[in-house]
Amino acid sequence: MTRQTFLQGAFILMIAGMITRFLGFLNRLVMARLMGEEGVGLYMMVIPSLFLIMTLTQVGLPVAISKRVAEANAKNDKEEIKKIIRLSCFIIGLTSIIFTSTLFLFSSFITTRLLTDPRTIYPLLAMLPMIPFIAFSSVIKGYFQGMHNMKPQSYALIIEQVVRVILVIFFVRIFLPYGVQFAAAAAMLSVFFGELSSFLYLYTKFKGNKLFTVRTKMFATIKRSKQTMKSLFSIALPSTGSRLINSISSFIEPILVTQSLAIAGVSTLLITKQYGELMGYVLPLLFLPTFITNSLSIAIVPAISDAEAVNNRSETIKRIQQTIRISLASGAIATVTLTKYATPILTYIYGSSNGSPFLTLMAPFFILLYIQTPMQASLQALDLAQLAMWNSFIGNIVKLTIIFMLGSHPNFQMNGVVIGMIVGVLLITILHYVTLKKTIQFFMKVNDIMQLALLLVLTWFASTFTYNLYVRNETFISLSISLLILFIIYIVLLFLLNIISRKELKQIPIIKDWFN
Repeated sequence: MTRQTFLQGAFILMIAGMITRFLGFLNRLVMARLMGEEGVGLYMMVIPSLFLIMTLTQVGLPVAISKRVAEANAKNDKEEIKKIIRLSCFIIGLTSIIFTSTLFLFSSFITTRLLTDPRTIYPLLAMLPMIPFIAFSSVIKGYFQGMHNMKPQSYALIIEQVVRVILVIFFVRIFLPYGVQFAAAAAMLSVFFGELSSFLYLYTKFKGNKLFTVRTKMFATIKRSKQTMKSLFSIALPSTGSRLINSISSFIEPILVTQSLAIAGVSTLLITKQYGELMGYVLPLLFLPTFITNSLSIAIVPAISDAEAVNNRSETIKRIQQTIRISLASGAIATVTLTKYATPILTYIYGSSNGSPFLTLMAPFFILLYIQTPMQASLQALDLAQLAMWNSFIGNIVKLTIIFMLGSHPNFQMNGVVIGMIVGVLLITILHYVTLKKTIQFFMKVNDIMQLALLLVLTWFASTFTYNLYVRNETFISLSISLLILFIIYIVLLFLLNIISRKELKQIPIIKDWFN
């Protein structure tokens, strides 16, 4: 089986993430243009329910599988790998049945009582069939991650998004004449077929690479896998706690938003539209750089597991420093661009600039979001998932409290919701950093901090210059040229400030040949 180094695996995932993020943006653009803010709002209101059910179904196993498979593979213990996969498939199959059925039974209560918009039942029911496929895909992804092979997951992500983009246009156009609620359900249906295609590809690759049959001696393996189960759940349960807290928070969030804004006197229709702008337009832009940070987060788990297996703490700290540095560097350009160009970017992408005040307010603070996931993955790889869970719990409780308090205040309304989200991001990230510092004496190099700060300042000054070029002739072409110039300046600054080193570049297959 093909094995990649930490940066090689991360780079493969980054390329796939960049492609899928572009396709995902195209998908949201199509939905926004076809369904409008109201349709997007209905779609986005049920997405947290999907995240919650998937968290419950997966019970934190993907991270645990990745770590334990990496450890077993380092010891060449193929029997242990068999136990891990068979046991995980059994657990995932059982939880899929339980939680999919539960969501179906309570679907009417959730949509009418909690989300306060009965129309959301259509996209919610449309998402139910995809849950088992996502769950089993996560097991296969965890296996390949543990084997340091990121290619199958990368190809699966691309396949999923391609299918979604193609089908969303077809399905939404068919169902839109019957109402935006059916269009939202149609958009969710395209997600199902995307996940199904992704699962079929992953299963084919897994079947071709594995050294055993999952179904053979399934129950016999489970009976003698008590230690394996204990090993998996020592990571899975705290990881589930973190994800469950985030998922419950995401699930409660639209409920608190709708309830608090209603107290402030905002109409249901306006709430749906504003929530659609925030969740469907603004947050996807803010999460754009996370295809890089998520890739690093996935790759760092087996990398740290390998280092810790041989008690190489200095290598662990080095990997975390490297991951945070690259994550901040990738977030700097997004932070500056989204803050400076909020109105034209929203206008040309979605045909509406209504969410620009939210984007301008959130972008400067969300640079810390880009190191939050890598730090959480590092804590999980260090068997400190329980501490990461408590950090998430504290941050989300504070976030939800602020959302309700400020959202229900007539002077804040949706701006209060935005402030709550910002505080949540800042608090969780700071807590993760403090935890790493206390447990493994982690620190960021002073030189790295100064270089990154200088990068941010210089990129901001460059954005002022390029934005002035845009305002002279406010067209899409002038915006594209302005952003291209800014991006080129940013790339030059990355190398001039030595934020990305020559040694790191040489680990990337395509660039490696340039140095030879």
